[in-house]
Amino acid sequence: MLLKETVLAVIGFSAGGVIAAGIFAFLAIIGVFPRLMGKTGTKKHILLYETVLIVGGTLGNVSDIWEIPLGLSAVHEPLLAAFGLSVGIFVGCLVMSLAETLKALPTISRRIHLAVGLQYVILAIALGKLTGALIYFAERFGE
Repeated sequence: MLLKETVLAVIGFSAGGVIAAGIFAFLAIIGVFPRLMGKTGTKKHILLYETVLIVGGTLGNVSDIWEIPLGLSAVHEPLLAAFGLSVGIFVGCLVMSLAETLKALPTISRRIHLAVGLQYVILAIALGKLTGALIYFAERFGE
């Protein structure tokens, strides 16, 4: 029984790590992190950026599995406000990076000779995402 639980834990952590790595790779590819480093003039601290990203991804996986009480009731509201502000800034940077990526779609469509139908490709991607989300919530996978 212990061997089975150990193997399942290793597989679960590995899967979570792969998902987190994929998300961070996606964010790096669309240019969120290089853009932040360029705008803030902190390119010399790239090792710190990498360390914070790895630690954040790891702690995000751990906090998703275990709910660890922090006992920060005295500083709850300021901490929550700082977290909300940070997440809002990050989402804003992500949206701007995605907007710049979407500017490249006409160039990509010309290079792969997709004269007609780019809107259908985008619609298919969106409908696939919608279908996946509906199945996820309809089957209550989140419980």
